[in-house]
Amino acid sequence: MLKISVITVCFNSANTIEDTVKSVISQTYKDIEYIVIDGGSTDQTLELLSRYEDNIDVMISEADNGIYDAMNKGIALATGDVVGILNSDDMFASGDSLSQIATAFTGPDVHAVYADLVYVDQYKTDKMSRFYSSKVFSEGRIRFGIMLPHPTFYVRKSVLDSLGEYKTDYRVAADFEFITRFFVRGYRAKRLPSVLVKMREGGISSRGLAWRVHQNFEIVRACRENGIATSIFLVMLKLPYKLFTLMTRWLPGYSQ
Repeated sequence: MLKISVITVCFNSANTIEDTVKSVISQTYKDIEYIVIDGGSTDQTLELLSRYEDNIDVMISEADNGIYDAMNKGIALATGDVVGILNSDDMFASGDSLSQIATAFTGPDVHAVYADLVYVDQYKTDKMSRFYSSKVFSEGRIRFGIMLPHPTFYVRKSVLDSLGEYKTDYRVAADFEFITRFFVRGYRAKRLPSVLVKMREGGISSRGLAWRVHQNFEIVRACRENGIATSIFLVMLKLPYKLFTLMTRWLPGYSQ
């Protein structure tokens, strides 16, 4: 049986962290290592986490250099065969999400798995606002800024050790750069045709037009640093797809 390390990074996340933790400890798959990296919260986050200390294998609370630095800390501490990130705005979509991930690692040639994701209302997490399909992703579309859903991306620890860390000089697109690096290095990922994660609207990568423009320039940089030819104009071509996902309000089998 594979041991799966789930890493949650958080900072002043009292409004959402409990839902995240509960979704981890309610998983039917039990060979889990749960790691929480807190950035030195000053709200009620640590008090809430203390209620679940018996379910958290490793917890650190200290100042960091941002979300990607916190992710790197968690990965360095992980001892699982497979590692994934579940941020404090996210939660597993069902109790068998990790079981599905474990089953997908059918052989050593499966370096990672990924799946679909739904965005949900910030306060009503059973109300879907849009569907992020991983089906549209392919390596050839990276140059257009189209990426698989990072919160559903679970990778063998041996591959992570080979790839190196998330680049902390990116403000918002280090996850894009990391996954781009994964594919450029010749690793392969298996897609699961199911929803594994729910993400609240309003995260770091959706803070208005100026932030979105900055993200797109970081995507261009990530491609070029990994030898993929692109331009800001090519990346902007993904806008029609983004508009389509914003209009997606219904998903079979999902309670709104």
